[in-house]
Amino acid sequence: MNIFAMETSCDETSAAVVSNGSNVKSVVISSQIKIHAKFFGVVPELASRAHVENVNQAIFQTLTQAGIDFDDFSKKIDAVAFTVGPGLAGALLVGAIAAKSIASVYKKPLIPINHLEGHLYSYFIESKFVNPPFLSVVISGGHTELIIVEDFGKYKVLGGTRDDAAGEAFDKAAKMLGLSYPGGPVIDKMAEKGNPKAVKFTRPYLKGSWDFSFSGIKTALLNYLKSNPVENEKKLNDVCASFRQAIVETIIFKAFEATRQFNLKQIVLGGGVSANSLMRKMFKDTGKKNKIKIFIPSPVYCTDNAAMIGCAAYLKQKKCGLNYSLAQLKSSPSLVLENW
Repeated sequence: MNIFAMETSCDETSAAVVSNGSNVKSVVISSQIKIHAKFFGVVPELASRAHVENVNQAIFQTLTQAGIDFDDFSKKIDAVAFTVGPGLAGALLVGAIAAKSIASVYKKPLIPINHLEGHLYSYFIESKFVNPPFLSVVISGGHTELIIVEDFGKYKVLGGTRDDAAGEAFDKAAKMLGLSYPGGPVIDKMAEKGNPKAVKFTRPYLKGSWDFSFSGIKTALLNYLKSNPVENEKKLNDVCASFRQAIVETIIFKAFEATRQFNLKQIVLGGGVSANSLMRKMFKDTGKKNKIKIFIPSPVYCTDNAAMIGCAAYLKQKKCGLNYSLAQLKSSPSLVLENW
């Protein structure tokens, strides 16, 4: 089954053609980093405008790379999938209008996908599907979630972000340190040259809860810098390494505690922060030590992309078919993860 998919939940305009959930025939990701860099965060209005400017080009490039044009679209595409939420209202609307327009013109069924489900199944794009149950750890700029996937489309949400998600904490830390945006990649790079034990940041474990809260560690960094200004590159590297270590260890602790309590033997990562080098290494090392299988997407599929939406759509249509109500096809910025 060939699915044309679109993802526009935040600041990437992406389109893809995916066959049977894992064969990516083409994928285009148009980033807006340069637009939002000077603000050290995504500006919703600017993101929406950029999507409007980029969406047609993303669609054309994707179809061209897949060897499809609008004359043979009906013959080569079976369904159109798109992200209905959660995300920025204006950004979601751009993708929804584009997807619905294409589906209407070519009389193709629409498959609505929750953005989180894209990250849940992003590992499957390049590899064999992981049979449930497994623990999904979604780590991004807006999400830090622990979700038990009991079956495809059947979820048990353990906990999520109370305030700052991991990616947001990295971005804000980078701004405090005078580094560039997005903060995650630059802190990751500098941390590789630093001492993770140089600064003793507390670990916000929130024992007794599966939720995450990284606002405290962000404040701890701010207070540290007031009395300990960064005077040279070595000090900067040490602070980056210590900050990164605290965030990664917090996520590792809660994820593996969840596998122990719920007797799970598999963890699947997703989201932009799962591209962090220490995150990947510590999950693999801790998994090996505890005999837990770890599955992590390639960095290109950790970020927001339409291929993961196409993958999730394939799994969803296998279970639910291709008929969805108008309510299910309506964009929802605060959409929650629900069972199929």
